[in-house]
Amino acid sequence: MGTVILLRHGRSSANGAGVLAGRSPRVDLDATGRGQAEGLVDRLAGVPLAAIVTSPLLRCRQTVAPLARHRDLERRSESRLSEVDYGDWTGRELKTLAKEPLWRVVQSHPSAAVFPGGEGLAQMQARAVAAVREHDARITAEHGEHAVWALCSHGDVLKAVLADALGQHLDAFQRLVVDPASVSVIRYTETRPFVLRLNDHGGDLSGVVPEKPRKKRRRRRTLSSDAEVGGTTGGKDRA
Repeated sequence: MGTVILLRHGRSSANGAGVLAGRSPRVDLDATGRGQAEGLVDRLAGVPLAAIVTSPLLRCRQTVAPLARHRDLERRSESRLSEVDYGDWTGRELKTLAKEPLWRVVQSHPSAAVFPGGEGLAQMQARAVAAVREHDARITAEHGEHAVWALCSHGDVLKAVLADALGQHLDAFQRLVVDPASVSVIRYTETRPFVLRLNDHGGDLSGVVPEKPRKKRRRRRTLSSDAEVGGTTGGKDRA
């Protein structure tokens, strides 16, 4: 299976205004977010990308646009990676929503939270995880198990995908932090995922690229699903 770089979109106009944007169609990146999108080109310079998959919402498409142009890669839109359908909460100020009774459910028991006129967080996790795993299987089949690909989505969606990879119940996903323009990385294997980065704001990400087997090796060896006992040595994973 492949390695997926999870990108949260850059800071949006709604982020700056303290508004729950949801699926509002015209929420774009602000000046900071546009700079963050441009910065991804250098941050991912050492990472050979096989594909880019993105939420259809404008702020995600804008985030990956500079990277796609630089790499000459097509951006594939995936509706299952779209923002949570917050229903009647969409477009409202977060400070006002924090007074709603449902807010406490979202914080402490998110698996039971269903937004009025929208979807439930458990429903969102199911569709997002299915989309990630299906695209990973497709890209692996096309490019091999050492393939690395990028996915751009939204905060709660990415937290739900990461919670699944970590083996956490959805009720624990609020313990995870995924900032605008942050990078998280999951490597899927035959039996388990490995979370290689979480909410990363650093520079070079070439260390997440799996090392390919040397050509002199005749026997095909796959990426191991075994964890390193005692911890990794800090180098790239050996095939």
